[in-house]
Amino acid sequence: MESDPTFEQGPIRPPSEAGSLLVRVTRNCPWNRCAFCSTYKGRKFSRRNLDEIKNDVDAARGVWDRIIEMSWKSGGAGEITREVLTEILQHPKLPDSFRSVAYWMASGGRTVFLQDANSLMLSTDTLVEILAHIRLRFPQVERVTSYARGITLKGKSVDEFIRLKEAGLTRLHVGMESGSDKVLKLIQKGVRSDQLIDGGRKVVAGGVSLCLYVIPGIGGTELSRENALESARVVNAINPAHLRFRSLYVRRGSRLEEMVRNGEFTPPDEDRMVLEIRTLIENLNGISTTIVSDHVLNLLEEVEGTVPHDKTRILAVIDKYLSMSDGDRQLFQLGRRGGALRSVNDLEQHEVLVRLRDAKTQIEKEMPGGIPEYMEAVKRRFV
Repeated sequence: MESDPTFEQGPIRPPSEAGSLLVRVTRNCPWNRCAFCSTYKGRKFSRRNLDEIKNDVDAARGVWDRIIEMSWKSGGAGEITREVLTEILQHPKLPDSFRSVAYWMASGGRTVFLQDANSLMLSTDTLVEILAHIRLRFPQVERVTSYARGITLKGKSVDEFIRLKEAGLTRLHVGMESGSDKVLKLIQKGVRSDQLIDGGRKVVAGGVSLCLYVIPGIGGTELSRENALESARVVNAINPAHLRFRSLYVRRGSRLEEMVRNGEFTPPDEDRMVLEIRTLIENLNGISTTIVSDHVLNLLEEVEGTVPHDKTRILAVIDKYLSMSDGDRQLFQLGRRGGALRSVNDLEQHEVLVRLRDAKTQIEKEMPGGIPEYMEAVKRRFV
């Protein structure tokens, strides 16, 4: 009996690509030295060859077709019903590729993400062939996105980005992290702000949607304000389609954790990171970028909108949080991390406030480190 089709997948993708098919075109990260990251620690970077990648796309197509057959046999008429999805997820012998494609189909089956950390290390000709094969095997696909490093973008021309756009590349997710050269050097990012600007402008000029990621807190308490101001400067110079915040969390096993232990880096608290975000947004000018706060580590989920239209509203949300008393800010942090709150206005509900105060009292009784220790434990689960 012919074995079930399978294909290779990497470890991560952006939260916004949760419903995407993952196509692995490179393995791991070619730089792999960033102080804050431990995702690819000890793993060697490699480019996958074109035939491997095409075979994986073909395998994904085979899985898609098999799932359709399973749906017809179980009375789903070719649709991914809840019953069909449950059957696939609970099947003891199906490979992970079936679960991945089933989730993708249930999400609409129209988006694809190219893995791993820097797919643009492949030649433009190779990427164009990969994009063409994806469209051949899955004509319904509407969006194809990928991670890329800022220094790699600088090495490609505007004409190459135009070719990639025409071939079907929709968006690039780029970990800028900071616009400060001091911070970039501190975290061993391997790129300068002028290179970020050069590469980012090429992507925008080529018509590919650019999503930049910034890490509030990545400069530590010492470079907090510089991190905000310089990041705003670089974003203003590029005018990306999206700016996403990923508030700092010092990951276990990272170089940054060693720096904290050695006294070389002091992580800012939640309030300082919120203030950084405020300073950055306040200094965004002359652009039409959409701000997104879609990561669980971001304290204020409401910090979203397009500048300049939503700038005043976003700053008002931040100011409302910062104007709270110390006690109320701690309760909000507790509620947000525990899933009880999503908006700064939620704390005004009397019943919610009473429950959070009771929870705070209980945590302080049961945990030696109190609320800070509890918050750290919650964050650790998310990363």
